[in-house]
Amino acid sequence: MSAHETTVTVVGESLVDIIHNPHTQGPGQTHPGGSPLNVAVGTARLALKTTLVTDYAHDAHGLTIERHLRENGVRTVNERATPTSTATATLGPDGAADYDFSIAWELNATSESTLAAIAAAAHVHTGSIAAALQPGADAALALVTAARKHATVSYDPNCRPAISPDRDAARRQAEVFVAVSDVVKASDEDLHWLYPDRDPEDTLEAWLALGPALIALTRGARGTAILSRNGRVDVAAEPVDVADTVGAGDSFMAALISGLSQLDSLAAENRARLNNLGANELRTLAAYANHAAAITCSRQGANPPRMDELGTLNVGRAKR
Repeated sequence: MSAHETTVTVVGESLVDIIHNPHTQGPGQTHPGGSPLNVAVGTARLALKTTLVTDYAHDAHGLTIERHLRENGVRTVNERATPTSTATATLGPDGAADYDFSIAWELNATSESTLAAIAAAAHVHTGSIAAALQPGADAALALVTAARKHATVSYDPNCRPAISPDRDAARRQAEVFVAVSDVVKASDEDLHWLYPDRDPEDTLEAWLALGPALIALTRGARGTAILSRNGRVDVAAEPVDVADTVGAGDSFMAALISGLSQLDSLAAENRARLNNLGANELRTLAAYANHAAAITCSRQGANPPRMDELGTLNVGRAKR
């Protein structure tokens, strides 16, 4: 299945990021955001047919989100009537963001339009608030579980302690989603928060035993590790002048999905291929996703690269 033929459905929240930079004056910049929304925009920009099953209101913030999705070619399934969620981000000296949220997450997992979006997908992605905050989290779990019959599934915990401060509950919830996923991406910060008394390396092994074909661990400037049943690869981060880190992990996730599509490793019928990717393929895949994250870090806000910026995966060299 080539990249342009792959249909991706992302299940998750849309919100507006209000970004405050202490080095500038004014009320803060407003941008469409939310990890699943960013992933959907990222996969659409990388030539994957993308639908976002989400919720936002038809208020001023919601119209900003709707315009952003439409301009990036993302189709939407949206049935929300309550106010659009917001996340206020304050940037630190290193460009990293601390968030304060005003969030609600609900999802009708039995609506005809939602079920159609899931049924059409070769790959379904979820994570972040959508997989943690009730009542929508249970609906998201039901959708990705049902999707496994015909699609591969990916998950990114993208932990938000301000949203789900109960660490034990968040850990249990993450493990449930890991167990129904084929591909998992997590940051070292996610794993340190979820398992403060366990080395992230041990968590990678434990999560792999739950069922995924591969797990990608992002470690900022220390690069990326990908673990599969065939072994492990470590790839250095790209040097980059960081504008900020907003959306970098989501760009990584989108490029990971795109790269797997280019490796003919998405959709249920390709699970055997996904489970047997070799070390050179995984190394090329990690470098590709790292490059997408670096491009995003080099500019302000969650602004993932397009295919003409990132290029295609060097599949010929990656395949064994």
